[in-house]
Amino acid sequence: MKTQTQLTRRGLFQAVGAAALSAPLARSAPERRLKIGQTSINWGFRVESAEPGIRESAKLGYWGYESYGDVVEAVEQKIGWQKLLNQNHIPMPSSYFNFNLTDPAVRKEQVDKAVRLGNILKKCGGKTVVIGPNPVKRPAFDFNTSKADIVATLNEVSKTLDGLGLVAAVHQHTGMCIDTRDEVYAIFDAVDTRVVKFGPDCGQLQKAGTDPVKVLKDLQSLLRTVHLKDFAGERAWGGYCPLGQGKVDLPAVVEVLEQAKGMEYIMVELDMTANAPMPPFECAQTSKNYLMNLGYKFRS
Repeated sequence: MKTQTQLTRRGLFQAVGAAALSAPLARSAPERRLKIGQTSINWGFRVESAEPGIRESAKLGYWGYESYGDVVEAVEQKIGWQKLLNQNHIPMPSSYFNFNLTDPAVRKEQVDKAVRLGNILKKCGGKTVVIGPNPVKRPAFDFNTSKADIVATLNEVSKTLDGLGLVAAVHQHTGMCIDTRDEVYAIFDAVDTRVVKFGPDCGQLQKAGTDPVKVLKDLQSLLRTVHLKDFAGERAWGGYCPLGQGKVDLPAVVEVLEQAKGMEYIMVELDMTANAPMPPFECAQTSKNYLMNLGYKFRS
């Protein structure tokens, strides 16, 4: 049963989102203000995937590149992120880091990891850490039992990142300990939203049977970044697809994002798989063309 405090907080998020949307949507579409970037997942998770991902993102005129996971340390040690970014004249505004949120025994390790990886991002001029939850066996997973530990670790990790001058944005993820719409809402009813913000994945919300637009509206005041992904439900790309080829109402999604005051970047994402019918560059080009039709501009 929801407490009065929880209901009040939920109502506040919804009211802020509704107020921000009502007036602009009644007029003509505003000029696009958000920058479009690419996530590294389109090229893969290995050290050798970083250079082509950065180079091709820059070649296509994307405004930024988001690095991924523990490979961030390996790339820093073997190549150096700043070297790659400077060579291609593209910034790295965000990084996606996985954290174990359910096991309190490793909470200190997660905080230490936040400092270690966060400092690499900060060194490169980045601002936003996308917090990826840990995987769980979903059929046997009891979210309510784990909720207190998830909240405690999120608060500690996010407070630590805030102390580094970075923003922590929780990213719901298929098969992880924060996955469904109800779990997302339950987490934001409980965490310290002064330091814990939201960085959703639109395609994964769609895949989970959730309307991404409603979730974005409800939590609009907490949005700091997003993985803009489309979902078609077919085998290629794990069921995802280049933008505009799936079921996600992308025009409605970007209208909500454009009016989220905490947003600066929209990060395009597509899970690269072995059976993908297009190479990464062509995928990124296809999504770029779609976004240009929505009024977005890319670097020349």
